[in-house]
Amino acid sequence: MPKAYSKYYAVYATQYGSIDSTFLVPGEQEPVEVPDGIAHFLEHKMFEKEWGSVFDQFAQLGGSANAFTSYDLTAYLFSCTERFSENLALLLNFVQTPYFTDETVEKEKGIIEQELRMYLDDPNRRIYQNLLEALYHENPVRKDIGGTVESVRTITKELLYRCYNTFYHPSNMILFAVGNFDPNEVFEQIFRDLEARYLQEQPPIQRFYPQEPTGVRERKVTNEMDVSRPRYLMGYKDPVTGLRGRALMEREISGTLLLSIALGSSSTLYNQLYDAGLIDDSFTASYVVSPNYGHVILGGNTPDPERLHEALVKGLKELSQKGIDRGDFERNKRRTIGHFVSSFNSIESVAHNFIYSQFNDIWLFDYLPAMENATLEQVERILGDFMDDSQMAVSVVYPYGSKGREE
Repeated sequence: MPKAYSKYYAVYATQYGSIDSTFLVPGEQEPVEVPDGIAHFLEHKMFEKEWGSVFDQFAQLGGSANAFTSYDLTAYLFSCTERFSENLALLLNFVQTPYFTDETVEKEKGIIEQELRMYLDDPNRRIYQNLLEALYHENPVRKDIGGTVESVRTITKELLYRCYNTFYHPSNMILFAVGNFDPNEVFEQIFRDLEARYLQEQPPIQRFYPQEPTGVRERKVTNEMDVSRPRYLMGYKDPVTGLRGRALMEREISGTLLLSIALGSSSTLYNQLYDAGLIDDSFTASYVVSPNYGHVILGGNTPDPERLHEALVKGLKELSQKGIDRGDFERNKRRTIGHFVSSFNSIESVAHNFIYSQFNDIWLFDYLPAMENATLEQVERILGDFMDDSQMAVSVVYPYGSKGREE
């Protein structure tokens, strides 16, 4: 996408995330199950080459590189203000040239093990992970993206190549670039690079996910950690999954609108909780949705998790019984549209939103008309879906020595 900025940004992403642990390798008959955390491990290993560090190469070209692994995808990216073509060539080359040895894989295990142990001491990471483990029985979204120390120790060079050869095929990948360039020249560069690699066609990848029972696995999980104030998160598991394309987009818009109306900073409930001293500026509410899972997560720091929980549940039930005010709906719809339009000021947001949408069969530019056509009835319908108490779980982290306990 051409944009009149001095900065360039490019992302090369594969539709391969931490939840893709059981799949059919093209040409084989039996599904293969790989260790948890291998997608994240693979991301780490892609930056180490026989000729040295990819980061050093980008630095020599004036570029800054990074990568991330989510539940649904793995992305490699760079930004620069000059020598865009050379940085792009390096991105294409390092993502499409795997290099794993027994020695480097063993070395990486220690690095990732240290990273996983560090996460265990992070209150924000711990409370979030505990909530997902409480919400879901079987869905792999309940597992840490990085896996566990035990699962990481079973990863081998051969398994990494197997995952790479399955998921890092251009038919399963998207490259999106933003900056002040000639798109035809960029396309020509990419096509020349792909043609030189003599890649064979590959059929769509078959992935297998366990059936998720209704209801949550645990109602409440608590811990004691090194925090100054209690932290509280409540989650609702979305009972509607399996959506793609326009249906998924419309549900995402309805869920986002609902949270803005019910718990946005101008909502009645938010201000009641704030005035009562039960929440502060750390309070957030978000709706995460994909074809394989969906959940609402809300909460933040609070002096009294029990009182906050009671007030939240009561407030949301009252909203459900009373119905959503049409004026609140229209005001929040305009606000949501404004946020979407302003997101195009960030070249990083444009790139990430495009890739997320495309992997889910959504055209990014369909969001705006869908937001404009969103109805009050759609939002009230999703509010009704989330009022099922059997789909709700709570995760709390208390300061050491207060009242933390496992339940």
